[in-house]
Amino acid sequence: MNLGKNFPSSQAADPGEPSARLNNQLLERALRLLARREHSRFELSRKLARHARSRDELNAVLAELESRHYLSEERFAESLVRKHAEKYGDAFIRHSLRQHQLPEALIADASASLKQTEEARARALWERRFSGVSTDPGERLRQMRFLADRGFPHDLIRRIVRDD
Repeated sequence: MNLGKNFPSSQAADPGEPSARLNNQLLERALRLLARREHSRFELSRKLARHARSRDELNAVLAELESRHYLSEERFAESLVRKHAEKYGDAFIRHSLRQHQLPEALIADASASLKQTEEARARALWERRFSGVSTDPGERLRQMRFLADRGFPHDLIRRIVRDD
């Protein structure tokens, strides 16, 4: 991620200004975003970068939010998993977590909890979408693609669509 292009290089904050220590406007903007929903540090820094005067200012605001426990990657991961678990498989959710540049340990924990319920979630999604097992190979392939596009593993998809 290249944040350098978003910051004016010649603009330096006066150390006597309150904004040199912590930009209150930037902090307020961050709090408004966090009030709507959880954000990852990566996502929040991307949204705030164009409003910050420097990378140091942005990092100071993010550090302040983390120290106050307003910004939490664990909470963000739990929120994303809760939001997507009903409609998507483990592979899709892991990919989403990686896009937010979360630590691999956090992704592994989320994935482990999803694996336990993956078959039940896939079967429930399939039953909501389709009327039942199809004898038509084209329809069966369509059902398999539907589940594969949502990140469910192929062996599980075959079991569900063939009703094994």
